[in-house]
Amino acid sequence: MNYPKISVIIPVYNTEKYIRESVDSITMQTFRELEIIIINDGSTDKSLDIIRSLASNDNRIILISQKNMGQSAARNAGLKIAKGEFIYFMDSDDFLEPDALSLCYDKCLTDNSDFVFFDASTLTETASASFNMNYTHDNIADKVYKGIEILEYLIDTKQYKVPPYLSFVRKSYLERINLNFYDGIIHEDEIYSYLLYINAQKVGYINKKLFKRRIRENSTMTKKYSIKNIKCYLCVIHEILSFARNKNTSCTRDESQNLNSDQIIRVTNKLICSMLNAISYNARSLKLKEKFYFIKECKKLGVLKYILPRSYAIMFLKK
Repeated sequence: MNYPKISVIIPVYNTEKYIRESVDSITMQTFRELEIIIINDGSTDKSLDIIRSLASNDNRIILISQKNMGQSAARNAGLKIAKGEFIYFMDSDDFLEPDALSLCYDKCLTDNSDFVFFDASTLTETASASFNMNYTHDNIADKVYKGIEILEYLIDTKQYKVPPYLSFVRKSYLERINLNFYDGIIHEDEIYSYLLYINAQKVGYINKKLFKRRIRENSTMTKKYSIKNIKCYLCVIHEILSFARNKNTSCTRDESQNLNSDQIIRVTNKLICSMLNAISYNARSLKLKEKFYFIKECKKLGVLKYILPRSYAIMFLKK
């Protein structure tokens, strides 16, 4: 296919148990004009063999195999060769409802949106893998939003979700703002989604659960919280602060994207406040020296003021 309308990008690392179901949920979409870019990120199980088998039965599948470089590098590798007008980032252990891409494509064309977002439901494998995460949104009207405005509303109402699999994006928009994934860290989705929303001029919402999120043991989401999480979140905060502060010092208004720098600072501060208090809650299981490291680094970044007294109490007094 020379000109697919949608490029679906799927990083894969050791998901032999799930990859077939995940890819099948894409190949069986009612929307057929796809390319399916699968990046085998150095898998050591049978994932690569399964992908090769799937590719032999569907010429829309493009396989890239590379050494293990992490999810960001894998997604960026797929994005680099994607030919579609729209991009969708799929996870290799989840699945998509059959009409999802068709609904997203039609919605983006109708509203001329930079991207649309939607809801998901969860599938928990075992009780030990239980993870409390809500992937739905409430009280969002069916209209076109400016990105920074819907971002602020989602933060204010505690409904902001960062996973890339909840958004369907126009490729030309990603190119215009030069957006890809920050390499070498976990929680890279936080940077990507922040920039995706805050730069967008037109954003739509589909009030449907189009994605099924599998909650399983030993995934990034369910692994025990560690100092690595802290360090990566601090990197995220540094990056989004840098964006906001650069906008604030360069001009009072970004004429090319119609962004008001004061609004960017306000929304960014709200997001950092929300992030830091969630991090503080999760950091309660860390060693004392790791907690003090977190506090010290927050002070360096100038964001210590956003941690609430209650969050300090939970972090230092609860396990």
